[in-house]
Amino acid sequence: MAKKRERTPDDWRDEMIDAALAQVPFDGWTDRALAKAAEALGLERAYARLVFPGGAAEVLEAAARRADALMLEELEAAGIGEMRIRDRIRSAVMARLLVMGDHRQAVERSMAYLALPQNGALALKLLYRTVDAMWVAAGDTATDYNFYTKRAILAGVYSSTLLIWLHDRSEDYADTRAFLDRRIDGVMQFEKVKAEVRKVTDNLPSIAGILGRLRYPAR
Repeated sequence: MAKKRERTPDDWRDEMIDAALAQVPFDGWTDRALAKAAEALGLERAYARLVFPGGAAEVLEAAARRADALMLEELEAAGIGEMRIRDRIRSAVMARLLVMGDHRQAVERSMAYLALPQNGALALKLLYRTVDAMWVAAGDTATDYNFYTKRAILAGVYSSTLLIWLHDRSEDYADTRAFLDRRIDGVMQFEKVKAEVRKVTDNLPSIAGILGRLRYPAR
């Protein structure tokens, strides 16, 4: 009979994330919360640092990465490729929120943690990773400046919708969905206006060319 393999620290990662998410509403993203999470799993408190040597920040990042992966699974199951672009984005934002539906208090504590000046870089990293995953799932293939503007715009939409969702007590998050629809409508209208302006300006003479001719007239 084969000897049962002992579990390594890596084997405990997902369970530690879940245990930490359950503890964070009470103790925030702290070493105390992680120690209690380990204890809840029947482990020595110090074992939390073997599983996540980076402490709270590493657990938070791992939880966010896992939530992004779960979002992508939900979108694939929903057939995102068959949707209109606005519905893809709407579905992506709601899917990302709903995969954390059982941990809204932990998400709120995460926002407070990430708002600290020393955690600013981590906050940007996690936000970028999430909105990038959304756009990739939506089929975005932009490689020019639109790559960045799309992600910047979606970051604003997602962040503002997240704030509404955290305190939404309406049935099936109806208030959040309505807010998200309004934000997407605003973005789509902006993109429509931008496209119309581009059509007009593309047919206008180059301002730089005109100024150049004024400064250096042809002989």
